[in-house]
Amino acid sequence: QVHLVESGGGFVQAGGSLRLSCAASGRTFSSYTVGWFRQAPGKDREFVAAISWADSGTRYVNSVTGRFTISRDNAKNTVYLQMNSLKPEDTAVYSCAATSNYMSDYAPWYDYWGQGTQVTVSS
Repeated sequence: QVHLVESGGGFVQAGGSLRLSCAASGRTFSSYTVGWFRQAPGKDREFVAAISWADSGTRYVNSVTGRFTISRDNAKNTVYLQMNSLKPEDTAVYSCAATSNYMSDYAPWYDYWGQGTQVTVSS
């Protein structure tokens, strides 16, 4: 079992930055891909970014490329999502999740999920 806890959400003005954290307990991420997803009110859940623990490969949805960076800290068993140049359309609940499917952007293939953290970007 993997237990995931997100933190770092909050309220920020457009153009600002936030860093989200996803800390794992129960077992290590060593064979997993960890992804960030977001869901805005009235919209479907959307893939944001993913990182492979095995080879540090990353992928992003086009709308955040160049603004968001996903990274990991092996010692802390934690994945981060650095979000810069935030826009009002980035407002959503952000959740991290873990899957054994390499670099998947498909939410149903993710086995473990955190509780989510709210990010609100004002215009």
